[in-house]
Amino acid sequence: QVQLVESGGGLVQPGGSLTLSCAASGVTEGLDYYTVGWFRQAPGKGREGVSCISRSDGSTYHRDSVKGRFTISRDNAKNTVYLQMSSLRPEDTAVYYCAARAGGVGDSPSAYDYWGQGTQVTVSS
Repeated sequence: QVQLVESGGGLVQPGGSLTLSCAASGVTEGLDYYTVGWFRQAPGKGREGVSCISRSDGSTYHRDSVKGRFTISRDNAKNTVYLQMSSLRPEDTAVYYCAARAGGVGDSPSAYDYWGQGTQVTVSS
């Protein structure tokens, strides 16, 4: 059974940076067997896709509002996916989740089979 654990969230000032980590266990086929996505959910809002990294060739995708500010990467040796966030804005405040699926890329939460418990990111002065 695949298990995902996020870490790295916290309080940061506008314009600051954070790096989130998603550590996977139970991935007997290796983490690169899975497409991994980062999602976020702000209070009173639905869960939205932020970034994902493809299982096939490691291609990365980002929602428009984070392009140029967020970078997703994968360390297969550590079974960990990272989300580097910079130039953070108050509207980036949310609980961030990582999720995995044994299929291609997608930004719909319903397409993902495995989820972490989430980590809070708060951008405020």
